[in-house]
Amino acid sequence: MIAFIDEYRDRFSVEFICTTLNKQRQGGFITSRGYRNAKYGTPSARSIRDRELVAAIRQVHAANYGVYGVRKMWHALSRRGQQVGREQTARLMRLAGVSGKGKGRSPITTHKARREDTRPDLVHRQFRAAGPNRLWVADITYVRTRAGFVYTAFVTDVFSRKIVGWALSDSMRTEALPLQALNQAITSAKKTAGVIHHSDHGSQYVSIVYNDRLTDAGITPSTGTVGIPTITH
Repeated sequence: MIAFIDEYRDRFSVEFICTTLNKQRQGGFITSRGYRNAKYGTPSARSIRDRELVAAIRQVHAANYGVYGVRKMWHALSRRGQQVGREQTARLMRLAGVSGKGKGRSPITTHKARREDTRPDLVHRQFRAAGPNRLWVADITYVRTRAGFVYTAFVTDVFSRKIVGWALSDSMRTEALPLQALNQAITSAKKTAGVIHHSDHGSQYVSIVYNDRLTDAGITPSTGTVGIPTITH
């Protein structure tokens, strides 16, 4: 910043340059007095402390994968024994050029099917089974990671409460996620004739591809009226 002002001060006044920069800046300095102090004067106690805190903020930010916002940074500095106000923390974070990463909206894992769902409800919320491979429940959830969201499809055996099939993907395509979990469950079970497969009304489970695979394995599809309740014995 000092070098920039030095380059143009022969064409414009220092006051004009500083006023223009202040209108465009994202945070931090600069005033004409600040320029002269930075170039010719002794650093003030505040500027020295600011530099120390900016360095600390960058260190904390990097150590926590760049996700800390103002509130968490404020608490982190307090734990380090550096007493800084919340508003001051926000100002120093702007000076440091760092910011937190918002959680954003949660992804939608159930998309309404465009085709009619003709599957019956064979479970009626009675999530019990007399033995393994009698009743499976399929669902999709997501896991938040530093790189974004990862979708997880799984098939659970109601009798054992064990996940018998699962798959991970960064997309929700039928071929890439729930179908992989289903195929794994079918391979693990070896014998699947007579199994009831229960899921929600998501388009992934209503798709022709998915239901053809169920039919090929001798599995009967089922769906509930509203969601899928917790599995109980």
